[in-house]
Amino acid sequence: MLMPSVFGERLFDDWMDGFPFRDHMPEVRMNQLMKTDIREHDGGYELDIDMPGFKKDDLKAELKDGYLTIEGHTNRDEDEKDQNGKYIRRERFTGSCKRTFYVGEEVTEEDIKAKFEDGILKLSIPKKQPQPKVEQKKYIAIEG
Repeated sequence: MLMPSVFGERLFDDWMDGFPFRDHMPEVRMNQLMKTDIREHDGGYELDIDMPGFKKDDLKAELKDGYLTIEGHTNRDEDEKDQNGKYIRRERFTGSCKRTFYVGEEVTEEDIKAKFEDGILKLSIPKKQPQPKVEQKKYIAIEG
């Protein structure tokens, strides 16, 4: 449901401040996932994408028709018990996110370098100029 912008993103935050255990509730918003820093240099671009809570195996990068798509998917169970074995808190988190960048049709999978460390996916993408297409003459074989 679309809401007028007057409500903003934090409509219920003040109301939730008095809610018990508010500080312990996991809160992940889509605008907090996959924050990306993009740096340009002479030879290409460097992307740093925040992927907190994800592991290397949770990530997938795909290049198709000049678009680089980064996906993350995770399942996480965290249980805490007191001395008697009763649950104090029980959390299950399943989440996924996806982001797409246009990098150009000249860039290939081999050109892109990716590294994941400390919750940050680092990508190095070279600049490639579009090559003028050389018109190729195609002949039809004539039998006879």
